[in-house]
Amino acid sequence: MNKTLLLEKYSHILDENLINEIAQKGIFKSFKTNDIIIDINQPLKFIPLLLSGNIKILREDDHGNELLIYFLEAGETCTMSLTCCMGASKSKIRAVAEKDSDLVMVPVENMLQWFHNNESWRTFILESYQIRFDEMLDAIDNIAFMKMDERLTKYLKEKTKLHDSNTINIKHQDIAEDLHTSRVVISRLLKQLENEEKIKLSRNKIELL
Repeated sequence: MNKTLLLEKYSHILDENLINEIAQKGIFKSFKTNDIIIDINQPLKFIPLLLSGNIKILREDDHGNELLIYFLEAGETCTMSLTCCMGASKSKIRAVAEKDSDLVMVPVENMLQWFHNNESWRTFILESYQIRFDEMLDAIDNIAFMKMDERLTKYLKEKTKLHDSNTINIKHQDIAEDLHTSRVVISRLLKQLENEEKIKLSRNKIELL
């Protein structure tokens, strides 16, 4: 099953010999929704390749407030953890399972070795950096230039895409934490969207119309 998922999600970019090596040397792990996969200040000896599920990547300020940076989908990796691994530094992000997720953890020494001697791995890593860099710029633009109602609408659309459903099971407080604002603000904006008939609200559930 693990090898099958690897082939399914990564064969479009990684060669088969490398996938066989990853299957042999990687550590396969499963996480439940809201499990912390990587925590801030954690020493990193592995990088995650996501096989199934979704992961959200968060930053934390000095007061413990979290800010959502980007989401990971199956077939992707976290380049912020890559950077920490390559620099032998501790994690600067928190990775949390958005829903039940399966990963393969690749040892740092193999990651570095493959970067130098495997073209498909090198291409995958460099493309991952570009994608994540663009997403972080997008996150900065959202904070700097978008109003909170626009950020909320975009957030809800991303959630429905990740979960492949127009209905999201989520608390207002969880949205507030992801968007770094108060629950009162989120509740007010959600009610406004409902009045505009863009969403339908029920207990811990939001349906996009």
